[in-house]
Amino acid sequence: MTKTEEQQKKDEFYMQRALDEARKAFDEGEIPVGAVVVCKDRIIARGHNLTETLTDVTAHAEMQVITAAANALGGKYLTDCTLYVTVEPCVMCTGAIGWAQIRRIVYGCEDEKRGYHQYAPHALHPKATVLSGVLEDDCRKLMQEFFQKKR
Repeated sequence: MTKTEEQQKKDEFYMQRALDEARKAFDEGEIPVGAVVVCKDRIIARGHNLTETLTDVTAHAEMQVITAAANALGGKYLTDCTLYVTVEPCVMCTGAIGWAQIRRIVYGCEDEKRGYHQYAPHALHPKATVLSGVLEDDCRKLMQEFFQKKR
């Protein structure tokens, strides 16, 4: 197996864990976004949207895992970490990702209405790399199913 194939396999594995979190959000009536932070091939934080549960508009999955990962590592910078999130981060979360100096961001499907690409494409740390489209169909279907049930 090549290094690229090995990384793709890891990315899919960790995105599946983020999808597990998104399903928890779905079951709790939250918009189904899930996230995990991985450091040295180990999940150090996992979470999902809690905006309804906490009545807090800032309680996005990314914000939850950034805080948890910083606590796990004992510092505010997550330079050796990868963030996996099922949906493209919003501007608020992208700002936090940038401030935390996360160097690798992997997400499933785009958020055409609120995604950072449209509003703040330069908000991430300059050394950050982004990979999109990992398990994209699964991530998108979960969001579509959630919103179809709401309508």
